[in-house]
Amino acid sequence: MRIILHQTIFINQLIVFNMNKNYIPANDVRFSEWVQNLYDEAVKGFTKWKIAAPELFLETPMADFETKLAKMSDPNHGKIDTLEKNVSRKALEKACREYVQGFLARNPLVTDVDRERLGVTVYDTIPTNVPPPAIPAEGDLYFPANGMVEVRNIRAVGETSDRRADYGVRIYYGILGAPDETDRFRISALPKTGDDLPHSVFTRLRKHRFNFVGDNGREAFFCLRFENSKGQAGPWGKILKAFIP
Repeated sequence: MRIILHQTIFINQLIVFNMNKNYIPANDVRFSEWVQNLYDEAVKGFTKWKIAAPELFLETPMADFETKLAKMSDPNHGKIDTLEKNVSRKALEKACREYVQGFLARNPLVTDVDRERLGVTVYDTIPTNVPPPAIPAEGDLYFPANGMVEVRNIRAVGETSDRRADYGVRIYYGILGAPDETDRFRISALPKTGDDLPHSVFTRLRKHRFNFVGDNGREAFFCLRFENSKGQAGPWGKILKAFIP
């Protein structure tokens, strides 16, 4: 599954990717190369960045996409093969975006050099006129399936934020319990604010679904706050908690 690229060519590709708002390549082969590079760089850096290992999120959808993509080289491949490849690609894109936004995008331990190597957005340092958010965010918890918890109806508490600010929402989360061999999202005590929750996901949508299969029955906690394009955050919302179905 590993694809070896000439270093100079790949660095040039990374520069192109970072100039685009969407850092994920449209071409399937380049997408495959980009994902492999993201995975390799994350394997090398996840310990120093204090984030979850990429294999927990990317390994399975990567393998599935590579299998489906390989079928495209068969001259006898059909519409069903193409459809399955496209579905697999969307699943892998979603996994990559969640990993990048949740663990890498605003992580202060990840440098701009790291981001260039990862092939993700390098944020500018030009001052912005968009102020930090001043109002809390909140949401509601739903349970669409076994092991799934979804934060829906993400909204401002009280006064509506300035739409021109284009704020997103960062959802902090953690699961109560002693660390296991994967140290999967664990917290050892009840959180008082979002500062006590170790992981986060950034979204500009009004909902986000978490896959906690394997942690069924454990108590999960969430806390939301608005964030502007410079990573400046607003006040914490209230702690949300629920048992994972």
